[in-house]
Amino acid sequence: MTSAMLVSLGIFFLFASSFAEQAPYTSFAKDATSAPPLDYYDYIVIGGGTAGCALAATLSASAKVLLLERGGLPYDNPNVTQITGFAKSLLDTSPTSASQPFVSTDGVFNHRARVLGGGSAINAGFYTRASAEYVRGAGWDPQLARESYEWAERKVVHLPRVQQWQAAVRDGLLDAGVAPYNGATFEHLIGTKVGGSIFDEDGVRHTTADLLEYADPTKITVYLHATVHRILFSTPPGRKPKANGVFFKDSNGYNHRVYLKRGVANEIILSAGALGSPQLLMLSGIGPGPELRARGINVVLEQPLVGQGMSDNPTNMLLIPSSRPVEISLVQVVGISDVGSYIEAASGFIELSSIYDFIRDNLDVTNKTVEPFMIPSNQTIQQILQGSKAENTRLAVVLQKIMGPFSTGYMELESKDPDSNPRVTFNYFKDERDVTRCVGGMDILRKVVRSRAVSEFLFPFTSFESLQRFMLSLPINLRGKHVSSAYSMEQYCRDTVMTLWHYHGGCQVGRVVDSDYRVVGVDSLRVVDGSTFYYSPGTNPQATVMMLGRYMGQIILQDRNNKTI
Repeated sequence: MTSAMLVSLGIFFLFASSFAEQAPYTSFAKDATSAPPLDYYDYIVIGGGTAGCALAATLSASAKVLLLERGGLPYDNPNVTQITGFAKSLLDTSPTSASQPFVSTDGVFNHRARVLGGGSAINAGFYTRASAEYVRGAGWDPQLARESYEWAERKVVHLPRVQQWQAAVRDGLLDAGVAPYNGATFEHLIGTKVGGSIFDEDGVRHTTADLLEYADPTKITVYLHATVHRILFSTPPGRKPKANGVFFKDSNGYNHRVYLKRGVANEIILSAGALGSPQLLMLSGIGPGPELRARGINVVLEQPLVGQGMSDNPTNMLLIPSSRPVEISLVQVVGISDVGSYIEAASGFIELSSIYDFIRDNLDVTNKTVEPFMIPSNQTIQQILQGSKAENTRLAVVLQKIMGPFSTGYMELESKDPDSNPRVTFNYFKDERDVTRCVGGMDILRKVVRSRAVSEFLFPFTSFESLQRFMLSLPINLRGKHVSSAYSMEQYCRDTVMTLWHYHGGCQVGRVVDSDYRVVGVDSLRVVDGSTFYYSPGTNPQATVMMLGRYMGQIILQDRNNKTI
């Protein structure tokens, strides 16, 4: 990117940031306890997440829209609004937390959002578009997709200020051969780049809830703490089932029903995320018949592919005790390699002393879990953990996430309670091609850690191998550790796999929904969110999920105009 382009981009972000005021929504966002028992709308959007907010705001330009969100506003929670609260939000297991934890059957810890703004309210904030190849493969119009990206970027995206740790990883990536350097760009380009962030320079998060500032306040209603239990259907004789309403409960447990107004173009749109959308389809009677009947759910449409094709991109990270001060940063720099692996970094949001306290307080559990992989006594990291510097040493992070992935799994209902997590199996590394990509990514991480720029942050005698042993000593997942992990990178990948919260699938295009995201086999129902993806777009998907909400909102309104002319 040329200097002139960088200046232009900076001016763009300065201009865009003026729109990033806190959205009060006093005129149209209300607690669901104020909702009437019965109401009618042109469009009902279920889920005020990364796609849902963009979608509802767009639809409100020409129709009466209801957006139902099971969580609350993001603006009164410092764990959401401040970059310093990132880890605290994920560790908050209270019933009202913005982040709802779950553990896949693979033994990997994960989270789903429970707040207006969805995943954009609890993620690491990185913003980068999907590749041009991905856009073409999805069948999206490139010009409309670009305009939709830009629509979101004007409201919530900022250019990060790259400081010492992120700069070191950037230089380390270039030393490792992840080239060329593409500067600051949203585009998905092989090499190393600085992307966008939904955190501004003051560390304040700007979620997709801010996109509701685009909405027509006279045509949109947002109900918060509204938990949808099922979609309602009518079945005219000789015709397909038709979605015509939604049943939800407020935080006091009172029942509410909202129906579509009469109109050939009116629809219900499910945007509850990769867990919530297939889960709610099943709870509403659309899914694998035997499973639904076993749960006592009336089958509206037998669709065995609902909940299938679930994937999560395997991630392996290294925690690095830093000998020098590091900034508090989340993902800003990314290396897009040619081996099918993405390299990212963060720093400063975890103190080494907290890791030490965790090990100390859970020593018996740790011994049983990781033996014989406790950190060797002759390693400097052991001295750091037990030394006087443990109280003020902050951790830096480098990680690799594989693209795709190829491996897929499935979802099953755990209960009929929509607030409960379904049972999810991602089948990490079931496909050996994912293992190959992981090994390639770890090789790049090795070169980055050994680079001159990153080495300056390491304590003396710290090696890549000692950092691996450090990871093997930590209960980062519930998977068993194997002796071979010490010398087999393939086994190390499997044993230390984590999530980067980029799971997707369950309602995929061509299986559960058609190319216009309509649920196949029923009328007046679409799914618009990451559950429709086969592969995670770009290095981090949130930009494309925002884009999809805006993109499909415009497509739906065009369809509405055609039907009502």
